[in-house]
Amino acid sequence: MNVTPLEGLSSPSLAELYRRRDDKVCGLFGGHPSVSANWQRRAAALDAAAERRADRRLLAQALRAYHARLPKHEAVSRSLERLERPDSLVVVGGQQAGLFGGPLMIAYKALTVVQTARYAERLLGRPVVPVFWIAGEDHDFDEANHVYVAAADGELARIRIERPEGPRHSVSRTPLKQRDWEAALDALAAALPETEFKPGLLDRLRKHAADAPTLTLAFARLIADWFAPDGLLLLDADDPELRALEGPMFRQLIDRNDELEAALREGEGAVKSLGFPLQAESAPGGANLFVHLDAGRTLLFKREGRFADRKGNVLFSRDELLSLADEDPARLSNNALTRPIMQEFVLPVLATVLGPAEIAYWSVLGPAFERFGMSLPLIVPRQSFTYLEPNIAKLLDKYGVTAEDIVREGAEKKAQWLAEQDKWRLEEKFQEVRDRFAGLYGPILDTLEALQPALRKLGESNQSKIMEQIDYLEKRAVDALAKQHEAGLRQWDRMRLSLAPQDRWQERVLGIVHFLNRYGPKWLDAWNGVPFDPTGGHRLVEGLLDQA
Repeated sequence: MNVTPLEGLSSPSLAELYRRRDDKVCGLFGGHPSVSANWQRRAAALDAAAERRADRRLLAQALRAYHARLPKHEAVSRSLERLERPDSLVVVGGQQAGLFGGPLMIAYKALTVVQTARYAERLLGRPVVPVFWIAGEDHDFDEANHVYVAAADGELARIRIERPEGPRHSVSRTPLKQRDWEAALDALAAALPETEFKPGLLDRLRKHAADAPTLTLAFARLIADWFAPDGLLLLDADDPELRALEGPMFRQLIDRNDELEAALREGEGAVKSLGFPLQAESAPGGANLFVHLDAGRTLLFKREGRFADRKGNVLFSRDELLSLADEDPARLSNNALTRPIMQEFVLPVLATVLGPAEIAYWSVLGPAFERFGMSLPLIVPRQSFTYLEPNIAKLLDKYGVTAEDIVREGAEKKAQWLAEQDKWRLEEKFQEVRDRFAGLYGPILDTLEALQPALRKLGESNQSKIMEQIDYLEKRAVDALAKQHEAGLRQWDRMRLSLAPQDRWQERVLGIVHFLNRYGPKWLDAWNGVPFDPTGGHRLVEGLLDQA
């Protein structure tokens, strides 16, 4: 197995500077995972604040009930037992659900959570449990309802489930019908190339969708399938049993909402003072909380001492919302800025694994955590990878390019290669014809203008038509050249589709199931052998299955 950094491909964003341990940026977070003493300090802070968190026993009980709906594994049972121990801590990372497991970056986040927990447990000499937080409370169904795979015809196929008509409820509360799942499974089966692993993969997917689950539950079953042997615990942020533990923190977020808003403004000011744009600026008067209504998940704003939707059609007094927090917390929901605070209340979070956009979100939260008597956990950048498939590695060697070349300028390299195959120098010759024609035609235009001024316009129109015919002939000649090298161009397209689909990072586009179909379940298991780096970074991985 070869694991090499892909350097110079990331912009100097806030997340990237944090990863590189820039002092000013790290000051927004209070520490960095590359410093061993920070892990000890964070563990001590959690021990001191144990009484201010949700009841650990009830937490384990809620997670045990949730896992009863998922594939079972002894490692999960052991993790639940370890979570109940008063000296255990957790490493947590989360993501919204994705159809059929979603894109690769979700697997890499789960992997980072598992590896970080192992790393921290060795460092601290005490139990550290990996937890994956599924953001089932989000209501953006279109972010969760699709997956991309490279189809048998060499094109990128998008498999999706349509959102049911009606109010926009959270993804965990959006029911799906069996025909929705069957249509998506049929589309996936038609798109995936035939391999020895395809029948088993499709059977597993059909089993998890047999009872027409929500997207969130089907996703959780798959993640449990893949990562339960690593002891990864799963929770759904919209799980009613978990919500029952969150009432006290919802009460604080409601009762002290003005303080929360002021703290977020303070955090945003700190980020802007360093010259960074905000990932998402908090709205003036925003409560940073949602309420679940018959009309859907509704964002709340403060209006004249009350809480209302954006249009003012729904109104709650502060006391009414506080009653919901006490009596029916499942009707309340966090947004991206209050979810981390709730996570801190529910779990003894030693470290949280975040992607680049999430790190930018969290950069403003330091003052809000302090206002609620908390401190930020250690932020561990999600590990990022580009997987170099064996057949793609051979093509890179054949054409004398690197994976970095394809990621950075694949289209340009492809065009350059095709130009090198042009022994007739088509572009040069056609340009020469244009230049010579323009030179010959210029005097004719001058003569026409002298003869009768109106004739020049006719002459220019005639010249334009001739130029268009030259352009058309050149295009036909270039098409003929491409036809001669069709096989080679398809190989360039295969390299780009594998390494930079849609000119984006592989991990953000191609689905986990794409690779499981090609290489089987051992491919996912083999990622445990990739060395862990607590500072993250993007790495190229080759020969993954050589040691599997």
